[in-house]
Amino acid sequence: MRLLPDLVLTESGWKSGRAVVLDGGRIGAIEPAGRLWPGDLTLGGKALLPGTVNAHCHTFQSLLRGLGDDLDFMGWRDRVLYPFSQRLDRNGIKLGAAFAFAEMALHGVTTCVDFFYLHDEGNENAEAVIDAAGEVGIRLVLARAMYDWEGAPARYRESPADATKRVRELIARHRNGATVLVQPAPHSPHGASPAMIKAGWEVAEAENTPFHIHVAEGRYEGERTVKEHGATPIRYLDRLGVLGPRTIGVHCVWLDGEEIALMGERRAALAYCPSSNMFLGDGITRVPELLRAGVRVGLGTDGGCTNNRLSVFEEMRMTSLLQRVRLLDGTALSAETAFTLGTRSGAEMLGVDAGVIAPGKLADLVAVDLGHASLHPRNDILKSIVYAMSHQAVTDVWIHGRRIVDGGRLTTLDARELLARVSELTRGWKI
Repeated sequence: MRLLPDLVLTESGWKSGRAVVLDGGRIGAIEPAGRLWPGDLTLGGKALLPGTVNAHCHTFQSLLRGLGDDLDFMGWRDRVLYPFSQRLDRNGIKLGAAFAFAEMALHGVTTCVDFFYLHDEGNENAEAVIDAAGEVGIRLVLARAMYDWEGAPARYRESPADATKRVRELIARHRNGATVLVQPAPHSPHGASPAMIKAGWEVAEAENTPFHIHVAEGRYEGERTVKEHGATPIRYLDRLGVLGPRTIGVHCVWLDGEEIALMGERRAALAYCPSSNMFLGDGITRVPELLRAGVRVGLGTDGGCTNNRLSVFEEMRMTSLLQRVRLLDGTALSAETAFTLGTRSGAEMLGVDAGVIAPGKLADLVAVDLGHASLHPRNDILKSIVYAMSHQAVTDVWIHGRRIVDGGRLTTLDARELLARVSELTRGWKI
């Protein structure tokens, strides 16, 4: 099959008169369009982009949207997250995942990391999330959490031995999945014991995967880690021997200069969630400094109740604008850099062969309507995509060569039926 848009964003920039050939879930070629062939799909008035990569999310939290708004982190956690996550059985978890994945797809997300921790002593709930991803058609990286802090609800917690066994079983079961990866994710320095963090790292080493961990999100976490372990969070991870090229630190707001340099030296990566950090009042991660230090960076939305929008295009914009205001410098982080963080850079740090339109890459693609008012005038299309584009301009999405959004509508699920089920499940919820 060939896609024939007006413009294609290739590795060397915008190109017109090109056909993108889809071949078995990958891009077979980018070639001169020439004459039309049977099966060609003409995308008149549209530009074709690499799909965006959501490097951090908690899908079930989309069901909690609106409950914890205007609360601080502790209030959100104790009054919303903990009590309402207890209400979700396996069907509710699957519904929340499908709801979040559907929204992401409509916003141009083709890969999502779901950092998942509602375990109930096994992998059945995780499998429900994987099933939901398959039904929507999104590419999933399941960051299977490992959590043993006694202050958390019982359904979150496991022993290090049980967590190790279960995450390795899940990795083995989905090792050959075309659109699913499973990776270990000790929750955080406060949510996972030293033994649990080390267990997660050992799984990552044995299975040759990245390793996800929330770290240095709020100021309180640094104070607590210093009190309990005698070191700030990044130094603590380094002392445990788990800070390295496999590490994807989530948030990393409260870092000093030495910690930034240490992350660069260890070749660690960052999943940055600017809107969530703003929503909870956590602070602003020092992204330009981290990039200069050699830290690989991807962008995440975080959960639907600590952001309320699941759009990586939105996170690109927030990433650039926040650095400008933090540094009082309108050149602090360019549109081109922000776009790369939300596509190619995020894909690379996750081990997903996507994020760029090039032969051999996964066919995870997004078409946008060049006629939409938010992309006019056409002075610089990429800058307008990052700074101005409405989500309504996203018209079509392909994941692994499969068209899951067509003309702004999901092809895989009945959106009305999905929203009706969400409304039924959450009716009467309030704090």
